[in-house]
Amino acid sequence: GAMAAARRCGRAALCALGGDGGGAAGPWRGLPAGRSALRWVPARRHCPAVTVDLGGRKMELSSGKLAKFADGSAVVQLGDTAVMVTAVSKTKPAPSQFMPLVVDYRQKAAAAGRIPTNYLRRELGSTDKEILTSRVIDRSIRPLFPGGYFYDTQILCNLLAVDGVNDPDILAINGASAALALSDIPWNGPIGAVRVGLVDGETVVNPTRKQMSSSALNLVIAGAAQSQVVMLEATAENILQPDFCHAIKVGVKHTQQIIQGIQQLVRERGVTKRTVQKLFVAPEDIVECAKKLASNKIYAVFTDSSHDKISRDEAINKIRLETEEQLKEKFPEAEPYEIMESFNVVSKDIFRNLVLNEYRRCDGRDLTSLRDIKCEVNLFRMLHGSALFQRGQTQVLCTVTFDSLESSVKSDVISTAVSGIKDKNFMLHYEFPPYATNEIGKVTGMNRRELGHGALAERALKPVIPKDFPFTIRVTSEVLESNGSSSMASACGGSLALMDAGVPVSNAVAGVAIGLITKCSQDKGDIEDYRLLTDILGIEDYYGDMDFKMAGTNKGITALQVDLKLPGIPIKIVMEAIQQATAAKREILQIMNQTLAKPRPDRKESGPVVETIHVPLSKRLRFIGPGGYNLKKLQAQTGVTVSQLDEETYSVFAPTPSAMHEAREFIGEVCKDDQEVNLEFGAIYTATITEIRDSGVMVKLYPNMTPVLLHNSQLDQRKVKHPSALGLEVGQEIQVKYFGRDPTDGRMRLSRKILQAPATAALKTLTDKNSIVLGGAAPHTSTPSQ
Repeated sequence: GAMAAARRCGRAALCALGGDGGGAAGPWRGLPAGRSALRWVPARRHCPAVTVDLGGRKMELSSGKLAKFADGSAVVQLGDTAVMVTAVSKTKPAPSQFMPLVVDYRQKAAAAGRIPTNYLRRELGSTDKEILTSRVIDRSIRPLFPGGYFYDTQILCNLLAVDGVNDPDILAINGASAALALSDIPWNGPIGAVRVGLVDGETVVNPTRKQMSSSALNLVIAGAAQSQVVMLEATAENILQPDFCHAIKVGVKHTQQIIQGIQQLVRERGVTKRTVQKLFVAPEDIVECAKKLASNKIYAVFTDSSHDKISRDEAINKIRLETEEQLKEKFPEAEPYEIMESFNVVSKDIFRNLVLNEYRRCDGRDLTSLRDIKCEVNLFRMLHGSALFQRGQTQVLCTVTFDSLESSVKSDVISTAVSGIKDKNFMLHYEFPPYATNEIGKVTGMNRRELGHGALAERALKPVIPKDFPFTIRVTSEVLESNGSSSMASACGGSLALMDAGVPVSNAVAGVAIGLITKCSQDKGDIEDYRLLTDILGIEDYYGDMDFKMAGTNKGITALQVDLKLPGIPIKIVMEAIQQATAAKREILQIMNQTLAKPRPDRKESGPVVETIHVPLSKRLRFIGPGGYNLKKLQAQTGVTVSQLDEETYSVFAPTPSAMHEAREFIGEVCKDDQEVNLEFGAIYTATITEIRDSGVMVKLYPNMTPVLLHNSQLDQRKVKHPSALGLEVGQEIQVKYFGRDPTDGRMRLSRKILQAPATAALKTLTDKNSIVLGGAAPHTSTPSQ
C-alpha cells in the first residue's frame, strides 16, 4: 500500500511513503479539532496531491507531509523544480493600521546545487531577485484578505529543488495560494498564477528557461476565480497591443485550472476557517455620525481644484482633527482606530463618488486628461546625460553615466543557477528621499519599494537600449517631488536622459499610471460601475482601487505593472485600461519629442572613450612590462582600464578623452623605439656598449633605444667568460649583425661572433608587422625602411 500511495502522490521525494495511519500518528487521532497548543494533522491514507495540466506539462500541488506545524503548508512541483510555501498568521491582532503581511522568498543555494560564494559560504541578505519575487507574491495575495484583518501574517517560500528549466517564482505564487487556502487563515482565494511568453509569435504558458531567452514577452499573471485578474507584471520587447491583450486572456484561462486544482485539495482536506477575534472595520453608527459632521466640509475641499497636494492634505487633516474630537465626545467608549477609520471611510466615499457620479477629479481635470508636463535635458555640462521630467507635482531628475564593460552587474552564482541571468550592462537605480513628500526620515539604502520601482523603470527602458553598446550604462532616477506615478516619470525622464547622452535608443519610451474607482453591488460585491482615471495623483492611488502602470514606445508596450486593492477585476477593465494608457502614452511622447525627439548623434565631450590596441605577440612583453608593471603603471597614472580581448588585441577604456590622450602618450613612450626604427634582418649595424655585465654587454643600436644584451656566447668565435677578456669598454662601438627578434618575448637577437666567421649569404628582410598600433584594426604590412 505504501508504494501505491507514493505513486498516487506523484513524486516520492515530496510525499509520504509510510502513510498507513499507524505508527506515531496513531495515538493523536482522538484529539479534538480545536487550535490546541500542539496541533497534529490526523494521519491520512496518503498525502493529498492534485495535478494540473499546463500547456502539456504537469504541475503538481501537494500538502500534508512537510512543515505540519504551520497554519498552512504546500509543495508545488513542475518538472524537477519544487517549492515549499508555508503560511502562519497570529491569532492576536497586531498594533497596526494596515494588514501586516510579510512575504519572504529565498533562493536556497543547495536547491540549485551550489555553495554560496560569499566569505561565510552561507545564505546572507536577500538579493534583488528575491525581493522582487517576494513583492510579486505579496501583491498577488494581499488583495484577497478580508478588510480590517490586522493580524501578523507571514508567508515563507523555501526552494527545495531547482532544475534550471522551470522558474520557481511562479510555483511560489501558486504555493502561497495553496498554503493560505489549505490553512484556517481567513482568505478569499484561491488564486492561480502562470507566466506567459511569446516565442515566434506563439503564446507559451509557463515557458522553460530556454524558451524565455528567445521570448518577446515575460508576463506573470495572477488570476482569481471567475476569470478575474488580481496582479500583472510584464516586460516586453516592445510588443503590439493586440498580442499583449491576447497573452493576458490566455494566461487568465490557464490560472482557472490551477484554482480548480487548489479548490479540489481544499475539498479533500475539509478546511474550516478560524473565527477571528474581530475585524478592524469602522462601526456603522460612528460612520453615519461622521458623515453628518464632515461631509460638506470634505466635499468643499475635494471640489476646490486650486489646492495642491500639501494644501489639500492640510485642509483634510484640519477637518479630520475637528471631526475626531466631536466623535470622541459622542462615542467616549469607541476605540481610537474606530474613530479614525470612520473619518477615512467618509472622506474616501466622498472622493470616490465625485469621480463616479460627477466625473470630477480633485485637481479639476477630466478623467482622461494628463497633468501639465515639462521636460528639460542637458542640465549639467559634466554629466554624460541628464534630464528633468516634471508632470504636475511629480518631479524626477535622471542622469546617465557610462563606465567600462567591466563595471557591469555580475549576478551571484545562485541567481544565475536559479534564473539564468548573467552580467547586465544596463541598470536603473531609483531613489525616493523623504523630502519628496515633505517628510523627514533616515536616508538608508534601497528599501523594497525603491527597488521595485527602479526595476519597473529599468524594464521599461531595457528593450530600446542597443545590445552591443560599448559601455555599461547606469541611469539614476531621483524623485525630487512626488505626487503619484514617480516610477513612470522615471521611465520618461530616463528615456530623455539616454537620448541626451547620445545612446542610440531605438525609440523614445514614456509611461503613465491609470487608476480605477469602482462601485460594487451591496449584496454580491460584483462591480456595477467603474471609472478609469488617466495619470493618477497620489491621493487617487490611495483612495482608488488600482495602480496600473504601463510604459512603452509609440509602437508597443515595454513594461506593465498592475496592483489591485480589490480581490480581482474582470479582463474587460484591464483591456480598457491598456487602451486608455496607450492613448496617454502617445500624448506624453509627443510632448517629450518637442524637447528631444531623437538621440544626439554624438556622446558628450566629457564622456568616456574606448579604443582597441593591436599588440603583436613579439611586443607583448614590452607593452605589459615585467610582472605587468607597465600596465599597472598605465592604469594607476592615467585612470584607464585595459582588458585583453584576444591574443593580440587589447581594449582601453578611458573615463575622459584627456585620460585617453595621456594613455596614448604613455603607450607611445613605452613602445617608442619599436615604432621608429625598422631594422633589416641580416644587416650589420654599429652598436654602442652602454654597460658591461658578467653575462655579456648591453648595447644600443640607436640613441633612444632600450639597451639589449649581447651575450658572451655571441661576442667572439672563442669562448668568452667575461667581456673584459676581449678588452671591451663602455662607450666603445662594435659591429653586430641583426637576426630579428625572439618570437616569444620580442628581444633582439644580435651577434658579433658571426661577423668574425667566413661571410654568410645575405638573408631576406623582415616586414614591419610588429609595431603596436593604436586605434583599431591590425596594421597592414608595409615595406621596411632601410
